[in-house]
Amino acid sequence: MSLEDHAEELASDLGVDKEEVTRDLENLVNYSVPMDEAKQSLRRKYGDGSSGSDGTPSSKAISEVSTDDSNVTVTAVVLTSGRRSIQYNGEQHVIREGELADETGKISYTAWDGFSGDLQPGQTVRLGNAGVREWDGKPELNLGDSTDPEVVDETLDIDYDVGGRAALQDLAPGDRGITVEVQVLECEQKVIDGRDGETTILSGVVGDESGRLPFTDWEPHEEIEEGASVRLEETFVREFRGAPSVNVSEFSAVTALDQTVEVAEDAPRLSIHEAVESGGLFDVELAGNVIQVRDGSGLIERCPECGRVIQNGQCRSHGAVEGEDDLRTKAILDDGTDTVTAVLDDELTARVYGGNLDDAREHARDAMDKEVVAERISDRIVGREYAVRGSLSVDEYGANLTASTFVEADDDPATRAQALLQEADT
Repeated sequence: MSLEDHAEELASDLGVDKEEVTRDLENLVNYSVPMDEAKQSLRRKYGDGSSGSDGTPSSKAISEVSTDDSNVTVTAVVLTSGRRSIQYNGEQHVIREGELADETGKISYTAWDGFSGDLQPGQTVRLGNAGVREWDGKPELNLGDSTDPEVVDETLDIDYDVGGRAALQDLAPGDRGITVEVQVLECEQKVIDGRDGETTILSGVVGDESGRLPFTDWEPHEEIEEGASVRLEETFVREFRGAPSVNVSEFSAVTALDQTVEVAEDAPRLSIHEAVESGGLFDVELAGNVIQVRDGSGLIERCPECGRVIQNGQCRSHGAVEGEDDLRTKAILDDGTDTVTAVLDDELTARVYGGNLDDAREHARDAMDKEVVAERISDRIVGREYAVRGSLSVDEYGANLTASTFVEADDDPATRAQALLQEADT
């Protein structure tokens, strides 16, 4: 069934205007809500009888809003507000996203085409007939042309900062309307296949005193260049390889700063358990004992097309290929709280192996066995303690730390043991 067919069926079942249902259904589907969930949400909105006798949704504190609500009225302070462009049915739409708060909590919102409010950070607003939907397991307000916005002269005692100013370490995927002051550490111009054809973007790494994160500038700003210190306003945060990524858009304001933003030299050091529980970190240092070198280490072959490791000349994506030799190490690191697989690239692997790629090829030829390369690596690092810095990703297959440094630890073992015991007691 087409979207229009779904809308017609809903309108007939609920006895409401088809155009209004179509508009609401388009908004939900456009925001990646599955069709069945979108229809269920609209059935609650038009047919669950949650409104008062006069048809006005009941007023609720933010902490009381739930995914069982269809429409509510809330009074709250605008914490953040950011615009984003999306495409639907070949047309561009600008939506506004952010967070609202009252004395009881905070909630995210999305304002769609037709919403007449302005929603500037710091305003106290009353939003009548705000729709409610579930997003990432939590309620979110949907604001559209049926929502009645009003700026009110009322002071709410909230426990949240207004304006979206944040340090990099505090960002999380889904944050919107965020302002950061950062130094551009790496910056590269790329041409990608965008929704309107080839598109030029900037990508790289930014940092501040709290840490480092990747960024993408979808509408390249000339102020963003390697070494520059800039203020980035009205940005949004997505997940990139398990970690937050700062996204700069055509709506973002980019201002060059006179003073240099200081960047932390060291990555935060966490226990492996803490790091894995975070779900992913772009820059972190973990320390532990190497207990095993996994299969797929040593002298390996990669597909010349996609770079994936191949087995017996077969690439999962490109079939039979002529593999290209490379060096890699997959070492299991254990600190007593959890384990992680540290993945070392060719340069780091060459250091722990004690030779370059040509040396490894010769070693394997002499022994008539590629496994001797991995065996030497295992002999050199298993049982030793290392501090590993890199980017951590966590998925259903486990936790992997793509290493940028791999250094034998010089910590006092007694001090580390005491720290682990203290963590276990908390």
